[in-house]
Amino acid sequence: MANEFFAGMPVIKEEKESVKIIPLGGVGQIGMNITAFEYKDSIIVVDCGLAFPDDEMLGIDLVIPDVTFLKDNIEKVKGFFITHAHEDHIGSIPYVFREINVPIYSTKLTCAIIENKLKEHDLQYAVELNVIEFGQTVSVDEFEVEFVKMNHSISDAACFAIHTSIGTIIHTGDFKVDYTPVFGDVADLQRLGELGKKGVLALLADSTNAERPGFAMSERTVGRTFENIFIENVNKRLIIATFASNVDRVQQIIDKAAKFGRKVVIEGRSMITIMNTATELGYISVPENIIIDIDQMKNYPPEKLVLITTGSQGESMAALSRMAGDTHKKVKIDENDTVVFSSSPIPGNEKNVFKIINELSLKKAKVIFQDTHVSGHACQDEIKLIYALTKPKYAIPVHGEYKHLIKHAEIASDMGISKENIFVLKPGNVLQISKNNAGFIGSVSAQGILVDGLGIGDVGNCVLRERQQLSENGLVISVSYVDREEHRPVMNSQIITKGFVYEPDEKDLLEELSGFVDMTIEDEVNGSSDDINHLQAVVKKELLTYIRKKMKRSPVVISIIQEG
Repeated sequence: MANEFFAGMPVIKEEKESVKIIPLGGVGQIGMNITAFEYKDSIIVVDCGLAFPDDEMLGIDLVIPDVTFLKDNIEKVKGFFITHAHEDHIGSIPYVFREINVPIYSTKLTCAIIENKLKEHDLQYAVELNVIEFGQTVSVDEFEVEFVKMNHSISDAACFAIHTSIGTIIHTGDFKVDYTPVFGDVADLQRLGELGKKGVLALLADSTNAERPGFAMSERTVGRTFENIFIENVNKRLIIATFASNVDRVQQIIDKAAKFGRKVVIEGRSMITIMNTATELGYISVPENIIIDIDQMKNYPPEKLVLITTGSQGESMAALSRMAGDTHKKVKIDENDTVVFSSSPIPGNEKNVFKIINELSLKKAKVIFQDTHVSGHACQDEIKLIYALTKPKYAIPVHGEYKHLIKHAEIASDMGISKENIFVLKPGNVLQISKNNAGFIGSVSAQGILVDGLGIGDVGNCVLRERQQLSENGLVISVSYVDREEHRPVMNSQIITKGFVYEPDEKDLLEELSGFVDMTIEDEVNGSSDDINHLQAVVKKELLTYIRKKMKRSPVVISIIQEG
């Protein structure tokens, strides 16, 4: 059933009176959510997120979207509309907006968090941020974008109703239907129903939990779990790790700390930044004198303390990882601690999370990681509810790996959407939608760009393959000196290895490889080739072949030949 939903069929001719939907990320993967909408001479963009590297992206810090399409059409790009302030939706803004500078429109908390991020990159004065309230509509050339209230695991999450002269397109962003949210109102389902009655051309909806039946549990259920954790660990210090952006979760922890007479320490740079922002804007309520500085912990018994920290995903430099690895300067973990992981591992982070759990367990800390988190993403019944309310003509699953998108497509089909009107997109697909038909008219560049330190895009597949090869088989360098006139070796070649063998124990092997290199140079010179570059290429090739035959290994080989 899966293949019938995939992009590629049908292919149609380009029409002037049509909207083009172009995902530059966020489909077929978790993260890097960014989608362009083009109508006539205008382009708007929803979200601008990043993705975290997988295990094969050695040394890579982040993956950001390829926005070549936007740069090539910069005169059409009118603005970015951001659904909410999670990294997979805002994380690429400081990188993208060095080259594309147009207004950003979002809700109050989202704009404040984006502003903090821009300050970190010295871009706070270069980007125009516009705070929009729910119910407001922003007119941008050919588009009118209406902000509709949604629920998610961060406050101020928005759904967009994108109005055009050929119809309305709804983009849910990340969402769940929470009837008892910790902060703010429930999702504006009434408005979605009104839009559905008027007619919705297309729906782009969150697919992350499309494989899970039922409804996602309310955020308030975590509060009941925390209550039990506080009761059962009255004689222990509590260290609770969660996403910095999960303001509602932090609120519940603070509420329980106040109830049980504990002081709260906020640890982790991003946690402190977002807490300060949310508190200033009124998105979190903090009882007076409950929060103390980390240096004040020594003034209180451990059982009267709660640490709220970053590091729930096992990030190597996050506060919890440093605590677990004994590199945190102010927090030492022991058997008097209970550590709570209040999040689920992002796909790909499982190894890092379990590594931290094992390190904490070795320190005899009690670790709790079950029933301490509820998802911020809609499950199957919530997705069905959105379809029942909006009744779209076309369904476009977004935000998820392909297995999630395919399951979402099946749900849309069950909800009565014709299979020929359901489109599972790949990054860069150009989907054209008009009043009468929809199909694909081509594709644009949409490969992720790798960020390594200060380098953006300078590490590609070739470099990654070399890093993989280095990590698996090590490095072998041969250094040879040849006579300037006769181009013959004037001394034995030197073999240097890194990550290949332990040199002090393998002197015979290194001498053997040295002799092989000398013999190779002699044979090549006797063959009348004395070009240094050619000699280096031959030595590299022959030495790698020799090592493969002898040791069944394929290290990175470098040949250096100098004239003397």
